[in-house]
Amino acid sequence: MVRKRALVTGSCGLIGSAVSEYFAQREFCIAGIDNNQRAVFFGPEGDTSRTLERLRSSIRGYEHFPIDIRDRAAILQLIGQLRPDVIIHTAAQPSHDRAAAIPFDDFDTNAAATLNLLEAARRFAPESPFIHMSTNKVYGDLPNTIVLRELDTRWDYADARYRHGIPESFSIDQSKHSLFGASKLASDVMVQEYGRYFNLPACALRGGCLTGPNHSGVELHGFLSYLVKCNLEDREYKIFGYKGKQVRDNIHADDVASLMYAFYENPRPGEVYNLGGGKGNSCSILEAFQTVEQITGRRQRYTYLDQPRSGDHICYYSDLRKIQMHFPQWKITKPLRTIFEEIVESWQGWIEELAPQ
Repeated sequence: MVRKRALVTGSCGLIGSAVSEYFAQREFCIAGIDNNQRAVFFGPEGDTSRTLERLRSSIRGYEHFPIDIRDRAAILQLIGQLRPDVIIHTAAQPSHDRAAAIPFDDFDTNAAATLNLLEAARRFAPESPFIHMSTNKVYGDLPNTIVLRELDTRWDYADARYRHGIPESFSIDQSKHSLFGASKLASDVMVQEYGRYFNLPACALRGGCLTGPNHSGVELHGFLSYLVKCNLEDREYKIFGYKGKQVRDNIHADDVASLMYAFYENPRPGEVYNLGGGKGNSCSILEAFQTVEQITGRRQRYTYLDQPRSGDHICYYSDLRKIQMHFPQWKITKPLRTIFEEIVESWQGWIEELAPQ
């Protein structure tokens, strides 16, 4: 039997590695593209070399291509050579803070490189599902215009229209996105256009806080992972505005991977889906402090800066009803407490491994 091939960009990142392992478990050959650009964006703490070692040891026949997705000729050549059965695009410059300092690198990585991949897919694998990892930052700061109510430990929507969260019909226009949000929005719209104009079976998944035990969280990206790391290392965590009551919905990388597989099995051209943990897996920074303190028994040190990040959301959680309508067998399998426990266990092992003997 000829095994199908999945091409995964950003294969050494959190979602890329999770989806590589998920599809490999379903008898796919995995070809990964990753040039460890995360280490360039975030320094040694962003290095993904360990993940590459894990993929090579855990996935039979894993093929790795350390090429830059901004290299159009290389991408066209590789996809023309491989002609994969599914393309899963998770590579990105993921920080809206970092984007302001490197606007050309950010746009070329997030927008232009996505066009490289889409055009290569159209030429050489037009019937293969194309799954793009987008972001909820495509909505800019427009969610902040929703009337909110302040609770003891979080903000929440006061408008009943959003009791399930932000739907895909929410406007992406006329708001502040951050340069990262703008570059990801450009790629998101291009994915839709290749789906609608060329009938490419492509979708954009507008992720909330994607997380899990394999996340190399840093201050500029990776909310829960970095928070847990600060707690375990007795490091000060910085809260940027909103009284620490800003809310995010958190989804485990494995649940992201399972939705990607569901789309592979039943693709639709030009679709968008809001993919996060939903209200049930949402928490504020203050609530995250409480949970991690309960698990580790360690107090969370933090400082408060009364200066929100530009374009940041005060409250955001995903309305999952469209996903559940299109893919009724898919569901969140990792509740928030489990996510915390897995991240704590992972960082504890890493810290112990680095400790002097």
